[in-house]
Amino acid sequence: MIKVGIIGATGYAGGELVRLLMGHKDARIVWYGSRSYIDKKYAEVYQNMFQIVEDVCKDDNLEKLAEEADVIFTATPQGFCASMMTEEILSKAKVIDLSADYRIKDVNVYESWYGIEHKSPQFLEEAVYGLCEINREKIRGARLIANPGCYPTCSTLSIYPMVKEGLIDPSTIIIDAKSGTSGAGRGAKVDNLFCEVNENIKAYGVAGHRHTPEIEEQLGYAAGEKITLNFTPHLVPMNRGILITAYASLKETVTYEEIKAVYDKYYQKEQFVRVLDKDICPQTKWVEGSNYVDVNFKIDPRTGRIIMMGAMDNLVKGAAGQAVQNMNLLFGLPENTGLNLVPVFP
Repeated sequence: MIKVGIIGATGYAGGELVRLLMGHKDARIVWYGSRSYIDKKYAEVYQNMFQIVEDVCKDDNLEKLAEEADVIFTATPQGFCASMMTEEILSKAKVIDLSADYRIKDVNVYESWYGIEHKSPQFLEEAVYGLCEINREKIRGARLIANPGCYPTCSTLSIYPMVKEGLIDPSTIIIDAKSGTSGAGRGAKVDNLFCEVNENIKAYGVAGHRHTPEIEEQLGYAAGEKITLNFTPHLVPMNRGILITAYASLKETVTYEEIKAVYDKYYQKEQFVRVLDKDICPQTKWVEGSNYVDVNFKIDPRTGRIIMMGAMDNLVKGAAGQAVQNMNLLFGLPENTGLNLVPVFP
């Protein structure tokens, strides 16, 4: 039985981790960490856990937690994990960080985009980017996992085969993305109030969203060259879900069958990436509550461009589900353990 500790267990991603791990046959949560609710019963914070979780919330002492847990999930704001990480912690427990602290290898890029000093850059080289479908073998032997961001997960998986095979001009990539409000976290913010979000849609972080360099870095690895792209996210009035629509110029004339064969090459054996049938566009409702990413594409012969689409649940595959998937790899379990979740519909 894997002993699990969660720091940030009362945020949305942390709460989703609890939900998933309660159904995981090989894991047991031993630490519900929350700076805001220390000594309060977890089920009083999340009433859906009434008579399911009896534990109280503890503090965020990673050093003490490393003595009690086999793996630590840090579902915390940027900067926390980096400020706490030590060699001693990593020598005792695996760490899966759901923040951006170890996703970007260049510390200068991280500090420029996030506006904070990185407190433990010595671990950046060691940290493995936890996108399981691409870095599976590296993940298995890691001590520190950088769990990918929600937008980068959906964007990268939707575009990766085309970049990897050199079928598109990477300098022409434009990503239009939309997310539900849970992606902004559980903290109270005026912009996320019901009256601000309901019956409304808006772009934000235009030409400056922090997930941009993460997407550029991961697609750059696939392309074998530095990539600069446009990424524009939008906030839509729903609880969960991410939808990305990406555009790029094709390098040559191709058929649907040729592109479908490329996507199948990378994803046919992947349980959690579903390449949809021809002319079916991904929808967030078809993946809600699950660890699936639905992807598809459409060739536009008139413009010589391809439209690449993806949909997923930002709290599952975009955060907690992917973190559990990483945990399964780290401990030699079947990758889908605890994640065989049928999407909720309607």
